Amino acid sequence: MKIIFVTGGARSGKSAFALKSANAVSGLKLYIATAEELDAEMKDRVQRHRKERGHDWDTREEPLNIVGILPEVMDQYGAVLLDCLTLWLSNVMLQEDKGSPVDYYIDKLVAQLKSLRDSGTGTLLIVSNEVGMGIVPENKLARRFRDYAGTLNQRIAELANEVYMVISGIPVKIK
Repeated sequence: MKIIFVTGGARSGKSAFALKSANAVSGLKLYIATAEELDAEMKDRVQRHRKERGHDWDTREEPLNIVGILPEVMDQYGAVLLDCLTLWLSNVMLQEDKGSPVDYYIDKLVAQLKSLRDSGTGTLLIVSNEVGMGIVPENKLARRFRDYAGTLNQRIAELANEVYMVISGIPVKIK
């Protein structure tokens, strides 16, 4: 299996680049959405993204259990687009008091991606935000999120076959 990691700032064009790259892959396509439609603005955003993808895409909304579904879907689809890893991390962090620590979920995801990369089929595109290029957040939770996101992005980039940074809509291949 091929893993393509796409990172960049908010509204940098990451998802559009990942979508275009996935559309170039033959076979069925799946979009794994980690966002939840918790308010009207998010509902509108989700609808816009669905329109952008068109009817050629299946969609699966999975805010937490991406580790549980990836092995199942990678065998069924030529391209799977996971959007977005930092939103998944936020969801995991918000559930931490109800279950395992964040490190557990990150370790589990990385181990599964390594296993799939070495033995699976298809192309997995993972979109994530680069959040560590700004000021140091003023509160502990935001700093913790920034630190986890940085660590998670590094670990995914290390195991990915290709890594792109998208800046102002321009993808730059860095690996």
